[in-house]
Amino acid sequence: MMKYAYLGNSELKISRICMGCMGFGNAATGQHSWTLGENETREIIRHGLELGINFYDTAIAYQNGTSEQFVGKALRELAKRDDYVIATKFTPRTQEEIDAGISGQQHIANYLDKSLENLGMDHVDLYIYHMWDYHTPMEEIMEGLHNAVKAGKARYIGISNCFAWQLAKANFYARENGLTEFVSVQGHYNLIFREEEREMLPFCKDQNIALTPYSALAGGRLSKRSGETSKRLAEDSYAKFKYDKTAAEDAKIIRRVEEIADDRKVSMTEIALAWLLTKVTSPVVGATKISHADGAAKAVDITLSQDEIDYLEQLYVPHELVGVMAQNGKQKAGNVV
Repeated sequence: MMKYAYLGNSELKISRICMGCMGFGNAATGQHSWTLGENETREIIRHGLELGINFYDTAIAYQNGTSEQFVGKALRELAKRDDYVIATKFTPRTQEEIDAGISGQQHIANYLDKSLENLGMDHVDLYIYHMWDYHTPMEEIMEGLHNAVKAGKARYIGISNCFAWQLAKANFYARENGLTEFVSVQGHYNLIFREEEREMLPFCKDQNIALTPYSALAGGRLSKRSGETSKRLAEDSYAKFKYDKTAAEDAKIIRRVEEIADDRKVSMTEIALAWLLTKVTSPVVGATKISHADGAAKAVDITLSQDEIDYLEQLYVPHELVGVMAQNGKQKAGNVV
């Protein structure tokens, strides 16, 4: 049975599993070939709602806005507005916007209006800053997000792909100036990528900021037995970029997930997510099959022993930052120099 929790310091009561919607949208117009069309999206969301999943995460960048369109339509038709929590995200200003003199505040207003149009809704429950914008003053971003909340177009704000110091700086600025603070952070965190444990997790625990990590199953790696593959594993070049360098070290941990799953006679998905649920509020779990939603929902009923947790964590070795966060680090270093 699904369990629920409050999203940090907000009044949003969310399912312990968030359905990640990057796998929904028109593949012909987006960057991924493995995404699902409108009808398939609707059926998976229908099943998610039946399982008690009330938290859905999308972004304007997913499949050029068609993820928002498919998800919004499905939720509007299948559920009452107060029965689900919808989150979407906006990206940094483009160079064209910068050249045109569009401020951070106006950028947020424009993107949020477009997302609401895509979703067919008058507000989102959680509006997420998709990644830190090194070319826009932080003050402009926080003021723009506060304006969105004041206008009733977003109930709360979250952030993704940032360092703990950035989250602290932004929230403390907001606190000092009577602006809206971030209630959640969506970072890269799973059993084979645990760098968030260094600073982000303890900071969020101290501040009661909810953790809703993406890549909860490492692009499917934590759910596949030896020799198993999938279309996404074969074709997702970004996931390969994130994980291929440490594949040998990660494989040892993945085999331990398989071992515990066999001992308990459950899926690897359930074990990997049960571990993550001991650390975070609600992991974002992508679903492109009905079975993906089932496995995620079942994970909330599994309680791992401390010995099992220790066994899963034992072999972890430090990983280099990858993807957006690696780029963020380089940009910050460049700014310092």
